[in-house]
Amino acid sequence: MASIVDTLQSQLGEEGIQAISRRLGIDPATAQQAVTGALPILTGALAKNAATPGGADALHQALDAHDGSLLERATEYLGQGSTGDGEGILGHLLGGHRSAAENGLAQATGVDAGTAGQVLAMLAPLVLGALGRARNQQGLDPGSLAGVLQAEHEQAASAAPAGVLGVLSGVLGSLGQGGGGGLLGSLGGLFGKR
Repeated sequence: MASIVDTLQSQLGEEGIQAISRRLGIDPATAQQAVTGALPILTGALAKNAATPGGADALHQALDAHDGSLLERATEYLGQGSTGDGEGILGHLLGGHRSAAENGLAQATGVDAGTAGQVLAMLAPLVLGALGRARNQQGLDPGSLAGVLQAEHEQAASAAPAGVLGVLSGVLGSLGQGGGGGLLGSLGGLFGKR
């Protein structure tokens, strides 16, 4: 069974990276580096939120609306210009720590903070889609989501640009202090329209 990170990377492929590159006006190599840096931030924030029983239950319910079908049209989605769902997801996942995540990703990958924020917002729905697909294929219950997400986060972090790891420890450490735990009660409503 492919991991969530592997599924995302294969669905994005060269066309997805090109779409991000064109949309954000950055070269493909920089776009790839930004994606590689953004994934551990997103998987880490999800793992942190799912580490409590309430968070895992809320995430499990939210994934009812994310079956992974977005992955089949990832290139089209990435080229369309709307990050509304992604913006909402980041608000719940990162809360008041979003700017720190954006600035850290920017420093680690050489893009500006606005571009880093757009990359995070573009990828957030795809990460949830890959997680929803894995949940459905593997029959994951709320209790197993946290373990899966932790393993995914470790895989994504091992491939990330070196500077991202320092960002991760700071941002993810602070999420447990009340800034980003808003995911718990809000994800279900956020994704009900999908």
